[in-house]
Amino acid sequence: MLGGFCRPVLFVMKHIIILGDGMADLPVERLGGKTLLQYAHKPMMDQLAREGRCGRLITVPEGFPPGSEVANTAILGYDLNKVYEGRGPLEAASIGYEMADDDFAIRCNIITLADGKIITHNGGNLETDDARVLIDYLNEHLAKPINKREGCERVKFITGIQYRHLLVIKGGNKHIVCAPPHDHPNEAWRELLVKPEATVFSDSIADTSRLSPQQTADLINELILKSQELLTAHPYNKAKAAKGERQANSIWPWSGGYRPSMETLMQQYPQVKSGAVISAVDLIQGIGKYAGLRIIKVPGATGLANTNYEGKAQAAIEALEKEDFVFVHVEASDEAGHDGDLELKLKTIEYLDQRLIAPIYNKVNTWDEPVCIAVLPDHLTPVEMRIHVGQPVPFIIWHPSIEPDSVQQYDEVSCVSGGYGLLKLNEFMQALMRE
Repeated sequence: MLGGFCRPVLFVMKHIIILGDGMADLPVERLGGKTLLQYAHKPMMDQLAREGRCGRLITVPEGFPPGSEVANTAILGYDLNKVYEGRGPLEAASIGYEMADDDFAIRCNIITLADGKIITHNGGNLETDDARVLIDYLNEHLAKPINKREGCERVKFITGIQYRHLLVIKGGNKHIVCAPPHDHPNEAWRELLVKPEATVFSDSIADTSRLSPQQTADLINELILKSQELLTAHPYNKAKAAKGERQANSIWPWSGGYRPSMETLMQQYPQVKSGAVISAVDLIQGIGKYAGLRIIKVPGATGLANTNYEGKAQAAIEALEKEDFVFVHVEASDEAGHDGDLELKLKTIEYLDQRLIAPIYNKVNTWDEPVCIAVLPDHLTPVEMRIHVGQPVPFIIWHPSIEPDSVQQYDEVSCVSGGYGLLKLNEFMQALMRE
């Protein structure tokens, strides 16, 4: 029996998923051909791999983009073909914006452009307080009424966190093609402007209450161009330019949709009577809200490498004392991958291991009530590519009485021989709930 003590049969297992966003990677020549998970010092994850069971998981269904909105929703057991509406509606839920039936909500980054190219998707690591000033400024100059008599805004911006915000278009059409800015670093931005989908859907034509896909694309592109004029002239960016720093000089909307319809985890899994989500990212909080999870916001949680790992660990422990299920999401590795920062991404993996996973393991391993711990990323964010890659990700499932497999360390290669084999989409959640 692992963990050094016996477990009474009467207890129902609690579950916690610890997700390192974009943590998985590809072999890196600078690391002797190893991946970052193979190279990093991560004794806690390796211990869980030895004591638990491992496998790999396909997190992105065929035909879907390899984004966090897709992968995290799939990891939680949802059928993307039934519930997927893009990032916008999920982040609207997190922000607290109640979508109307005719709303189209789309994620709206504030990004950095220079020399005709997308330099960074995060506006030079824009802070929320500064972003709020810029969003208010954009609303003042770009929000548009449908007509003066109705007094209803066609367009409005809503402040989110750091560089991640929301654009709501009344009557907007979701049948458009947008380019996620984090997938196109150092590429010419004009070639990536919004387009209508090539296939014209009958519902987009029949629904006269909404703009057409072409009208929606034209409106968003107009907002992008006007935002560049406004933001470049704003005092915040003038000060940045004077210091030679990256400016937050353009909006970039992407991944929009209508109000989704999702069952809660409690409706899907009888093992889950209550649950909580811990994340600094609006998207994940939004998924959690639709999943019926209580949102826990941790002071100092930033979504970057300087996030409050210890605070998240303590919040997770306290949540597990009350809840049956806890989902802890850490964004830091993904951001380091998008920045192409090898050393920083290695640090984020090691920070996650020692400052978050280890305290949780050490605490719950003293409890009489058993806790099942799962560790995995949602997708790959290779530092040498700086984009999301939808390959299978390695995972660990551990609890005190699980029968270990032969895996001795946690990484993309070792987990190929794990006892769970290769799972697809909701098979992970089903396997977790069986433990």
